[in-house]
Parts: sequence; structure tokens; C-alpha cells
Amino acid sequence: MATVIGVSGSPLPDSNTDLAVRAVCEATGLDHAFFKLSDLTVAPCRACLGCLETNRCVIDDDGRVLAEEVRAARAVVVGGFTPYCTLDARTKAFLERLYPLRHRDGLLRGKAMAAVVTTAVPPGSSALPPAGDLGVDAVRFFAMEEGMAFVGSVVQQGNVPCLGCGYGDRCDMSALGMLYGPDATVDTTPVHCFARSGEVRRDAEALGRRIRQAVDG
Repeated sequence: MATVIGVSGSPLPDSNTDLAVRAVCEATGLDHAFFKLSDLTVAPCRACLGCLETNRCVIDDDGRVLAEEVRAARAVVVGGFTPYCTLDARTKAFLERLYPLRHRDGLLRGKAMAAVVTTAVPPGSSALPPAGDLGVDAVRFFAMEEGMAFVGSVVQQGNVPCLGCGYGDRCDMSALGMLYGPDATVDTTPVHCFARSGEVRRDAEALGRRIRQAVDG
């Protein structure tokens, strides 16, 4: 069992979310483990209360395993992205599957939690919902309800799928115009990459150090 658990809800291989979560975990200097939810089976919570007496989910899948990893850890880095301006389904399902740890003893209380959120919505856009903030808040409010110490977040600019679907410049439903203006095209839209995002990488490293401080007390 690792001291720091990093979880990514992104289904893309080596995605910006994956890389940012790994960077935060590595910056803690503590032993850590990384889990990619798309490689696992984590069913949604059934709200059955079958975990009431045992603090263990009745669903026998990887969600139960992850909950045990989190129970043993001192800190959790939750990484997700924001389809439709809210936290993605895989990441939300993971958080909800931690519910068995709540009953009677509050087994998450005092653990450190941090959020990594990737969003295609450009920062400071007054015409669009604050998707990054909404994603962070989903993790932050989870931590609040469970008595965890929320130590901070990193928001990485992501890439809308229209850039690579093959129809981005001629589809009436393309998000390029909504995100970058009516004249935006696939060729003029920037591609964002964590590996080249110096400021975001520094933010990730700083967040990792804050997690270390929280764990060390």
C-alpha cells in the first residue's frame, strides 16, 4: 500500500491528466501508486447501504480494491476532466465508491486530498461556464464532506475532441467556434500539452510539496 494514491479518470493514453497527476505524486517525494480508471472496472455506487456494517462495498470489482488503497494511504490526488462542464463519470464514480469508508468511523478524515482537472474551456472566458472551477469544486466539496484536508488543485488546459475527429472545420456542432471564436479552425487552435506547460508543471510540483507538508504534519 502506498502513502500517496494518484487516480486519473482520463481514458486517453498518457493524457495531460495522467501526466499532471503523476507529476504531483512524484513531487511529494513519498512512495506513491498511480491508477488509471479506464484500465479498471469501477461500477457506480448502488446506494444499497450494504457497506454499513463492514465499511466495504458489496460490489466485487476494482472499486473495492481502490477503496482499500485509499484507506491505507495518507493522501489522494484525484485527476479528472470536464465533459459538459462537470467532472467526468469515471472520476465521479470512483469518488462515490469511497462512500463505504464513511460509516461510523469516518475513515477518510484527516487524509490529504488534491485535485487535478483538465478542461478544454479557455481560462477567463466570460461566455462559457467555469468548467475547471466546477471540476475542482466537485473534488473539494467531496473532501469537505468527508473531513479530509483539501490542499489545493492544478488546472491544465486540455484539448477539445473536435481537433482530432476529422470533421472539426466543417461540422455544425464543432466546439472550436464556441471555445475560440467563429473564425477558429483546426490549424489555428492551439494544442495544449502538459509536458510543454511550464507554469502548470511548476504548479503541480508545488502542489506535491504541499501534500508532503500535510502528510508530515
